[in-house]
Amino acid sequence: MICPGGDDRVLISQSPTLPLARLVLSKSDPLQQLSVRNAVVHDAKIFNLQLKGTGPKGEYPGPRVNQAASGRCWLFATTNVLRYDIINQLNLGEFQLSQSYLFFYDKLEKANYYLENILETKEEPTDSRIVSYLNQAPVNDGGQWDMAVNIIEKYGILPHTLYAESYSSSASARLNQILTAKLREYAVRLRANPDRRLKGQFMAEVYNTLAITLGTPPRPDERVKWEYYDRDDKYKSWEGTPLEFYKQYGKRKGMDPGESFSLINDPRNKYEKLYTVDRLGNVWGGRPIRYVNAPITALEDAVIAGIRANTPLFFGCDVGKSSNTPLGIMDTGLYDLKAAYGFSYNMSKADRLRMGETQMTHAMVITAVHLDDKGRPLKYKVENSWSDTAGEKGWFMMTADWFKENVFQVVTPRSLAEKKWVEVLDKGEMIRLDAWDPMGSLA
Repeated sequence: MICPGGDDRVLISQSPTLPLARLVLSKSDPLQQLSVRNAVVHDAKIFNLQLKGTGPKGEYPGPRVNQAASGRCWLFATTNVLRYDIINQLNLGEFQLSQSYLFFYDKLEKANYYLENILETKEEPTDSRIVSYLNQAPVNDGGQWDMAVNIIEKYGILPHTLYAESYSSSASARLNQILTAKLREYAVRLRANPDRRLKGQFMAEVYNTLAITLGTPPRPDERVKWEYYDRDDKYKSWEGTPLEFYKQYGKRKGMDPGESFSLINDPRNKYEKLYTVDRLGNVWGGRPIRYVNAPITALEDAVIAGIRANTPLFFGCDVGKSSNTPLGIMDTGLYDLKAAYGFSYNMSKADRLRMGETQMTHAMVITAVHLDDKGRPLKYKVENSWSDTAGEKGWFMMTADWFKENVFQVVTPRSLAEKKWVEVLDKGEMIRLDAWDPMGSLA
């Protein structure tokens, strides 16, 4: 065959399996055909360290949730972490918090955050890298743990039944398209006339657009009544505001979401340092993104400590690498490219970050870990937010090698974290990464 930039002709491998590889891979998804049987049949059900179940038979609380056609995984992961403790406190059966309630106010705050950034950069050319970056996706669905905490601490939380899903919360693309086009128009007008009264008018239009499309949510200080049956089928009710619900049930000593922080593994940058990402956030003037960079073993240790303390853990990863959604498997040995193509991937985690080959794309929750004789992880049990039709009724298995290569973040309560990581969080000088840095990707 002709090889541009190299020898005029390159001899294709004469392996006896080449005709079979061509026959099979030219007619189907190559990765599905190259699945390694040992990985597929690996027993994902056995874990020797797991959260205590809340059900009568020790089962983990349900239901498995479904973010549907939206990028709200970070909100689902956050509410899955919070609901575990709420279920225990209130003796509930199946229960979930309203992800749509947080979604509404996140959209509202992101619109304001974008317009504030436009005002701050009004002297920059519109084709400058920072303004171009800001205009790419002013109100995308993704987010980070610190952004979830910003919304929760400002607006509170609600049971799912008090603000349920709508069409556009489950399928957000059209809403995002409508808002993005209008926000870019607002940006043009504000750059020409940076009047805050004008911005206030724009934000009122944003609120109305969200309320019309998603439904008007309760205000954070609005009293609501929640009626429910507990696990013993006893009728119960609660009255109060979303903020009161959060303060009463969503936080407890040692497990306060606002006291939890992100350990990250970014091998491009120095460990034992505190990082943030320029212009990444949702609530203007709110809690900044804070990342404590650490070796991957520190993230493993945080998971073990969390599960021992009966605490589910939010984590961020590149979910599309070496994973199989129908089977619920995340395993670096899942696909054998070399068998068909004669090569495998050999970039380090740091180089993959540098070259744009990887970044955080998804947030989920770890609920169990299987340890070897030396107390080190072999595999993890993961609660996803792709409904009970993905994986094994919504559950995924992640191997230790996959964790090392594709996990970038674990959120840990500071009460469970090693002292040195807490000291970095409290005393470290914040190092600012560029807005377009891969650690600024939103789960």
